[in-house]
Amino acid sequence: MSAIVRTRPAPVDRRARGAVAALFLTNGALFANLLPRYPEIKAALGLENATYGLVVAAFPAGAIAAGLAAATLIRRFGSGRVAVAGTILTAIGVLTAGLAPSVGLFALALFLGGAMDAITDVAQNAHGLRVQRRYGRSIINSFHAVWSIGAVLGGSMAAAAIALELPLGVHLSISAVLFGTVSLVALRFCLPGRDDEHAASVAEGAGAGGATGGVSHAAPRRARVSPHTVWVLAALVLVATAGAVVEDAGNSWATLYLSGALGAPAALAAIGYIALVGAQFVGRILGDSFVDRFGQRAVARAGGLIAALGMGTALAFPSVPGTIAGFAAAGFGVATLVPAAMHEADELPGLRHGTGLTVVSWLMRLGFLLSPPLVGLMADATSLRVGLLIVPVAGLVVVGQAGVLRGRATSAEPAREGAPAPAASRAG
Repeated sequence: MSAIVRTRPAPVDRRARGAVAALFLTNGALFANLLPRYPEIKAALGLENATYGLVVAAFPAGAIAAGLAAATLIRRFGSGRVAVAGTILTAIGVLTAGLAPSVGLFALALFLGGAMDAITDVAQNAHGLRVQRRYGRSIINSFHAVWSIGAVLGGSMAAAAIALELPLGVHLSISAVLFGTVSLVALRFCLPGRDDEHAASVAEGAGAGGATGGVSHAAPRRARVSPHTVWVLAALVLVATAGAVVEDAGNSWATLYLSGALGAPAALAAIGYIALVGAQFVGRILGDSFVDRFGQRAVARAGGLIAALGMGTALAFPSVPGTIAGFAAAGFGVATLVPAAMHEADELPGLRHGTGLTVVSWLMRLGFLLSPPLVGLMADATSLRVGLLIVPVAGLVVVGQAGVLRGRATSAEPAREGAPAPAASRAG
């Protein structure tokens, strides 16, 4: 196959890329503003570790309850509109959770916020993959890198609010208004039209175009789903879930572990979460070039080892600096896992537009749902240090399941949206 000359992205595509990046930024920042203040909320509500783990699991529970609706909403209203609406509602849920005077209302607000976050997550990834196809090269990891910037920004805002003793309601109100406004502005620059209209035009192009040796995104979406496709989808869910479990360790437990077991001051304890998402950002900035050079499979396996060894060493020899470094290693190691699984799922043949992406996103939320109560129960039975062993275990799961991801590409990437995708090697 001869290489396809890539054209310079049109202005509308560049603006759309900026809009998607803004949506990823807001999605990362909103919930991150709440996470470092969890110890304050936990103390105010008088929660034990196990109860706390069950309550914060309301966020992923809401995501699982609503997540499967994402594909239908995207096909009906378009991924851009759905992403922005979900962002606004997520902001409201996070603000309500921060102001909740009771455990029940706190859990309900997290449940609603998680439901909207799941829909936003699928929609912004769907729009990002649509923009990526128009660019004709990999840019999806860069969007997730911007998400990490948002998470660092949100965590830093929370750390500053704690240091300044800013009331929780004032802090989260500022966050909701700021990032809600950013998402509304971004909507103006998203790609026009509905996503299913795009999929139909791609399918027409595939029918008239040349043959391809690999799985094309333009493959007919109503083709019969083979057992192999189901197996690949299940393995992709495991990879994404492992990444989710590691992220949740930073979300729900990094601040508590550093401030409780290791005695770090509150402002310093917040650095554990910031270190994880900051290193994750670095990994995602480098991710596209790493994947192009070595393939998703090799990058995922190396990342799983880094997460397992880094956090495993930090838990074996506990200290504040070592633990912060361990969370950083974990974040760097899992940086490309969720984008890789989502991209692979969106390329699977025989599935309607958005279905593979929605299923992986929905099922990986099980990691966010099951991880907090599991770690909390282990912490109450033994110690939080033992509970956090879930991080190196997740890294080893990635090493074992990475074979489902694509190896190094053997031909040129398509230049424009709708062009046939190249063949790529797979394990098994």
